[in-house]
Amino acid sequence: MISSQNSDEFYQRFLEKLKVSHSWPGMYMFKFIMPSDCNYIDELISIFNKFDVNISRKYSSNRKFLSISINTKLDLPEEVIKIYKKTTHFKGIIRL
Repeated sequence: MISSQNSDEFYQRFLEKLKVSHSWPGMYMFKFIMPSDCNYIDELISIFNKFDVNISRKYSSNRKFLSISINTKLDLPEEVIKIYKKTTHFKGIIRL
C-alpha cells in the first residue's frame, strides 16, 4: 500500500520492489479505495486515458466506499511510480 509517505526514498524502495516482483513490459494492477461520494473519480480514471485499460468498480457492502481496479500493460516500472505520483493530490484515497 502506498500511504502518505510520498518521499523520494519511499518511491525509490517501491521502484526496486517493482523491478524484482514484476516482468517488464507487463501487466500491472492499480487499486484505489475512496469514499463513494467523492467527486474525483472521473479525474482519477482520466490519468489512464493514454493506456489500454480494464477498469472494474466495486462498492463496499454499505456503499460508503468504492474500490477501483485498473489493469494495464506498462513498459517500465517507472511508469507505475509516475502514475501513483499523479494521484497524490486526491483526498481520502487509499492506493494499494
